[in-house]
Amino acid sequence: MDFMSDSSRNQRRFRTFNVIDDYNREALGIDIAISLPAGRITRYLDKLAEYHCYPLKIRVDNGPEFTGNTFTYWAKSHGITIEYINPSSSYQNGYIERFNRTYRTEVLDLYLFNHLEQARKVTEEWLTIYNTERPHKALNNMTPIEYKILKQAA
Repeated sequence: MDFMSDSSRNQRRFRTFNVIDDYNREALGIDIAISLPAGRITRYLDKLAEYHCYPLKIRVDNGPEFTGNTFTYWAKSHGITIEYINPSSSYQNGYIERFNRTYRTEVLDLYLFNHLEQARKVTEEWLTIYNTERPHKALNNMTPIEYKILKQAA
C-alpha cells in the first residue's frame, strides 16, 4: 500500500491510496480523495476485505497514516501484521513502487482531470484492464486475475 498525489485541471491537489497484492500483482483498489486520513484508509480496507478477505500482513512506509493509533488498532483487531519498510528505503516495497510508476505514466500523467469523479472513473477503467488484460512477465505472462485463478485451482 502506498500514497501518491496529483492535481486536477484547476490545480486542486488530490491523493491516491493504492493497494496491491504482492503475490499475484493484482491491483486491489485505488481510493482517490482530497484528504486520505487513517479513518478513511481503514474503511476503504474494510471495503476491499469484503471481496478479497483480510491479509495476514501489510507492508507500508512509516507515514503518519500507517503509524497512528487508528491504523495500528485496526490492523491488530483483524490479526494483520504490519511490516514497516525502513525510512528512505522504498525499494523494500518494490512491487507497489513499480505499480505506482505504471499508474503515474499511464493515468495520472496522461489526463487532466476536471474533477475527482473523472479521476475515479478513468482509474477504475484502467484497473480493470491492468488486472484482466495485461500479462506480467513475473506471472509467466498471465494477467493477475489469470494467475490468481490458476493458483486457487492448484
